Amino acid sequence: MELGSEGETLEEAKSGGAPSEILEVGVDLLRPPVSQPSELHLWLRMLFSALVDADYLDTERFMDEGRSALRGGYPDIPALRHAYERYMTERFAVAETKVNVLRNEILQHCRAQAACSPGLFTLTVPTGGGKTLASMGFALDHAARHSLKRVIYVIPYTSIIEQTADVLRRVFVDLEPNPVIEHHSNLDPEKETLASRLAAENWDAPIVVTTNVQFLESLYAAKTSRCRKLHNIAESVVIFDEAQLLPPEHLGPVLDALRQLLTRYRVTVVLSTATQPELGKTRTDSFGRILLEGLGKATELAPDPSGLYERLRRVTVRLPESMGESRDWESIAGELEQYLQVLCIVNRRDDAAALWCKLPAGAIHLSARMCGAHRAKTIARIRELLELGQPVRVVSTQLVEAGVDLDFPVVYRAMAGLDSIAQAAGRCNREGRMPDSGGNVVVFNPPQRSPSGLLLKAEQAAEVVLASHGGDPLALANFSRYFDLLYGGVNTYDKGEVLRLLTVDAARGAIQFRTAAQRFQLIEDGQQQSVLVRWGEGDRLIARLRAEGPHRGLMRRLQRYSVTLYDYQLRRLMSSGDIVMCEGFAIQANEDLYHPQLGLLSDPPACDPASLVI
Repeated sequence: MELGSEGETLEEAKSGGAPSEILEVGVDLLRPPVSQPSELHLWLRMLFSALVDADYLDTERFMDEGRSALRGGYPDIPALRHAYERYMTERFAVAETKVNVLRNEILQHCRAQAACSPGLFTLTVPTGGGKTLASMGFALDHAARHSLKRVIYVIPYTSIIEQTADVLRRVFVDLEPNPVIEHHSNLDPEKETLASRLAAENWDAPIVVTTNVQFLESLYAAKTSRCRKLHNIAESVVIFDEAQLLPPEHLGPVLDALRQLLTRYRVTVVLSTATQPELGKTRTDSFGRILLEGLGKATELAPDPSGLYERLRRVTVRLPESMGESRDWESIAGELEQYLQVLCIVNRRDDAAALWCKLPAGAIHLSARMCGAHRAKTIARIRELLELGQPVRVVSTQLVEAGVDLDFPVVYRAMAGLDSIAQAAGRCNREGRMPDSGGNVVVFNPPQRSPSGLLLKAEQAAEVVLASHGGDPLALANFSRYFDLLYGGVNTYDKGEVLRLLTVDAARGAIQFRTAAQRFQLIEDGQQQSVLVRWGEGDRLIARLRAEGPHRGLMRRLQRYSVTLYDYQLRRLMSSGDIVMCEGFAIQANEDLYHPQLGLLSDPPACDPASLVI
């Protein structure tokens, strides 16, 4: 069944007798918690969610008692708080470093505000300040105080979601079943149990770790499987990690849904980041007409964010002498060679490959050209080398910026948005081992500017702010101006006109659920496709796919061995026979197409072929 599809209507479903589970939702969904027609669409989705989930659960209980028995049984919020207290006590007893003392101070300040009424909060703490565990401490205390049911941790990239989930699992390692479930496309099947898979269907677990795409697109979904979990978002604490990465061109629908969750469904929202965007502010045109309605006033959880930036300053940032003067990759490579441990972050996959080719043997490349399993193994290797004090030179795209725990003494960053520069700086001297702001961050202008679109707008906004920053480029005050310029330069806050589809005729009951769901896509399906690659275990799994055909367990494993290509790249490689179709999936056919360092060679870099031989 699909919301807005032909067939059984919502009224018919209700008159047939709604299963009893719908009545267990704390927010009384049977009484519309709305005050205007524009809010009807989310309430109808919530009601649809409760109905279909109850129907699924009743059917499952009747058809498969063993499967049904695996649901639930998770520790309650008081048990989670007890486990959290024990873990944090042990954690801060290990090493009383300057950074750890400050992290503990941030944590205690966050937890002290848990008694505040449910609503909108911000957590503005420099990178490395312990936001993940501090926000979880607040969330658990807040949930206990206000009888909220779960904590939902929303993360922008699959490249960091497993790291966050692993951190949280360690906190609750002694609890059975472990209360942390992951729901995202890149989940390692080895970490999934049948019980956790069932909980991911409807988010019936106390701690859910998911992605921006999964969470936000579900709020505008029309299909049963995507909507089923929505009623379990009610009465939750929702933490948005790296909140600055919420997509500007979709902020209209995003903020509209969050505003309704805050005001109608007893949801607390925490916007957690080192570079806080101004999502509370309402933006108008020159005639005073509202372009983007903000979320309103938020309560800050961190103690004195500006002071924290001074106390947690661990790097010195060096900007280009001239904002308009670019440098070639040879000169950048020459500087990187001078350091034993250095990270260079660039804006494009092509840039990462081109720069890697200029570096001496042993340099490490990291980009989305590599499949998820390959990236995870590479990041683990980088951490190992850093811990051992071994030489390690890394060239990466921005996938390492948001939340990946790496600690380099020197970081180079191609010119980008100010938030990206700040996130890159967070990979430098992260643990404060180098005294007196000893970490060095070097910003440079690459040979090519960012491609047109949001990346270029962010870069241009940063250049304006940095041209007159008058001190520390990463001072907290600079970000307010930066986000004003960035959001002000966006052509639209509702790229798919989703809110118009859902609200313009809502008063007479004409709500275009299906079309809105199709248009609200944070990652547009029509532009990119996944290719299954023959790296590591991927070769064996592809052979199984050919022999067995697709099935759920196999495809979940293969998800970690996929790389996304643009349509034009895929067409070219298919025409040359390097990629073929099998069972409806694009598969790497040419074994030389996947390079052990660079990943899938969709556009081979312009360098000596001999340098590609390992």
